[in-house]
Formats: sequence, structure tokens, C-alpha cells
Amino acid sequence: MSATPALPDAAPGEPQAFALPARKRRPLIAIILFLALAAVPLVVSLGLPAHWLTLVTRAMIFAIAALSLDLILGVGGLVSFGHAAFIGIGAYVTGIMITEGRTEALLILPVIFVLCGLFAAVTGAVSLRTKGVAFIMITLAFGQMAFFLAQALSAYGGDDGLTLSDRSTLLGFKPFASRTSFYYVVLAALAGCYLLISVIVASRFGRILRAARENATRVTVTGFDVSRIRLIAYVISGMIAGLSGFLLANQTEFVSPAYMSWARSGELIFMVVLGGVGSLHGAIIGALAFLFAEDALSRLTEHWKVIFGPMIVLFVLFTRGGLVGIIGRLGRRHD
Repeated sequence: MSATPALPDAAPGEPQAFALPARKRRPLIAIILFLALAAVPLVVSLGLPAHWLTLVTRAMIFAIAALSLDLILGVGGLVSFGHAAFIGIGAYVTGIMITEGRTEALLILPVIFVLCGLFAAVTGAVSLRTKGVAFIMITLAFGQMAFFLAQALSAYGGDDGLTLSDRSTLLGFKPFASRTSFYYVVLAALAGCYLLISVIVASRFGRILRAARENATRVTVTGFDVSRIRLIAYVISGMIAGLSGFLLANQTEFVSPAYMSWARSGELIFMVVLGGVGSLHGAIIGALAFLFAEDALSRLTEHWKVIFGPMIVLFVLFTRGGLVGIIGRLGRRHD
């Protein structure tokens, strides 16, 4: 019988987001972040441009997807380039069920979780037999497979996408109909996902997942099934990303195969890196910063992507730990 290893609080080389000094800062940053997000509708009512409410809502939806990716990327060290497939599955299930007259969220969400979980289990079981560049490429291939499948759904728009005739309901009520109520639904979903993933990361399961990222062979020798642990994390990650697809479809009232494209998966990776890989609140901050920068540049010029791409590259090259790393260094200077 193998002995149970005593896993450290932070594995060697652990990002600052999981090291002990950062633990004291993490709750404070998260509290400030969520309080600021909760205040946005009030600020908008006092004179901030109304489109900011829609923009922050969209940013929080993608923050949920970025959080889910950070579970396997930042904690597990698995670079998935097909993560947008789960957003697309969630969006298309929502769109198809609403089109067929099934608007109740409590019916739609279980279907999304089951389908995303099955897709993650099957594709993850295959992908996790590889590692490194091979893992990146095979997740990309599965993501593109989902993308082309969506394009083939001619009964539900095909290449042109699917326009939703209505939004989801919840127990007969319509919390998704009003921009403000929908905002708080998304905020509650983001907070719930943040707490769930935080609990997972802080648990024994999360510690094993982090340790496997540093040295999978050593963890295997101590008696843990690394492949099984990574697959479970991959399935959880996919199901959470499916939730963001559900919310995105309700916000835009439109579903498109573009939600599953490799470019969208790349954007999710950029969000995680921009905020700080391995930091959960960093994933949220990265998504907010990404969407705000995208919106600001698109208002300046139609060629904003030519500017935005190099900005992202330069930021990654010349900063350490993303935005959370910068915040941490500024905080230490004032200690």
C-alpha cells in the first residue's frame, strides 16, 4: 500500500498566485474586484455611458470561460487550444432549445453540463495521452471538429448562425430580459464559479493537480493516478465553460460557429496570460482588461487588431506574472 504524500502548499516554481505571501493578498483583491463589479450598474445609473453595462457583462461572461481555462492551464499546466468548443456547445444547446420552445434555464443547463462533460471526457481521454505541443494540436483539432459540426447544422443556421427568438427564463421569471438583472445574474454566476474553482484549487485534489504540473512522474510514483486527476479537471473545466456559452447566447440572442473558432480559444489563453497564469482573480482581471482594450481600440480605428496584437505580445514579453504580478509588486512596495 503506497504512502500518502505530504503535498506542499506551493509546489517548487509555483506562481506567486499560489505562494504563501500571495495568499494573504488574494482574498482582499477578490473582494475589491467583486465589489467594484457589483457597483457598475449604480455608476452607470449616475452617468457612465450605458454601453459599459453591456461591455462589463460580456467581459464577465468571458471571465467565466477564462477561469475554467485557468483551472487546467494555470493549475494543471495543460495548454488547451480548443477550449472555445465548450463555449460553443453551451451556446448552441441554448439556441437550439429556445428555438424548439424550451426556454427554462433549469432544463437547458443540465443538458449543457452533460454534453460539455461528455465532450470533455471523450476528447480529454484522447488528448491527455499526449503532452506538450502534441496536446495543444490535438485539442485544437477537436475544437475545429466542433466548429465544422456547428457549420453543418443547416437546420439551425449553419454558417450564418442562429438568431434566438427569446431569452431563457428561470422558474417562469425573466431575469435575463432586463440588462441590469441579467448583469447581476452573470455576476452571481462568476462569483459562484470563482468560489467553486477556489475550493477545488485549495483542496487535496487541487494540490495534487499542481504537483503533477511540476513533476508528474514523482506524483505517479507516490500512488496517485495523474491521468485520472487531469481528466476530472478537464471535465470540470469544460462544464464551467459551457455555462459561459449559455450566458453569451442569452446576452447576444445569437449563436454562431465563430464562438468555437481557434481564434476564440487563443483569446481565452491571452486573457489568462494577461491577468496572470495560475491566479484565479487574474483570469477575471485579464478578461476585463482584454475586452476593455478591444472596445477602446475598435472605437479608434477599424484596423485595431493590427495594434492590439503587438500590444499583447509586448506585454507578455516584458512583464512577469501579468497584471496580477504588477499589482503584487506595487503592493509589496507599500508594505
